[in-house]
Amino acid sequence: MENYYQKSLVITPSLSDASGHLSIPSVFSLFMDIASEHAETLNIGFREMSERRLFWLTVKTQICVFHRPRLMDTVSVSTWLDKPGRMRSVRCYEISSGGQTLITGKTEWALINRDTLALTPLAGVYPESLDYSRPSLCPEPFARIPDAFDGAQPYADYRVRSTDIDIGGHMNNAAYICALIGSLKNADLQSAPIRKMDVIFRASCYEGDLLSLQKRTSDGATDFRLAKDDATILLARMI
Repeated sequence: MENYYQKSLVITPSLSDASGHLSIPSVFSLFMDIASEHAETLNIGFREMSERRLFWLTVKTQICVFHRPRLMDTVSVSTWLDKPGRMRSVRCYEISSGGQTLITGKTEWALINRDTLALTPLAGVYPESLDYSRPSLCPEPFARIPDAFDGAQPYADYRVRSTDIDIGGHMNNAAYICALIGSLKNADLQSAPIRKMDVIFRASCYEGDLLSLQKRTSDGATDFRLAKDDATILLARMI
């Protein structure tokens, strides 16, 4: 089985933001979708895992943006797996056009048992024949984001909607990014485009939950915290 999956697509209006470029939330969605497609070809996708009462969880995601494609551009989106550890695995991504790398990313995944809600070891999950020699395009480690936001008052709230919920019954990972980016102004996003973003998913939330958003800025980066009843749900860092 091939440890590489690639497809071409057009940057349509639904994938674009107010600047006429591929939006940051759409980057996360495209990476999530192509990971699911590749997983199906490896027989480790949603349907196969459901039969085993297992479910894939996104733990961390990092994206690096060199150039965002414009509306109606045709790009190539690809993904492959790093060699998995005992409990976690990393998947890599690339969006390119004409041989030029536009956006790279990586995601750390874990498997959870649907019945016990316990993490499951990855031994025997991936096909034995996979080749893990393709290097990651995001060699830097995931960001370490302190959870202490003392003195940072919430600047926005977000009520989790029915459209945010995925088949797992909780808020979809990409929906968090939509909520976070949606809390910022278009003028600010266009004057200071996001070049790198790390996201750490801490806990799940559900339809009707009220999330508070905090932020702090230092050393050229802005950290964000999404919390429910003062419990951290998500941490993010934007550069």
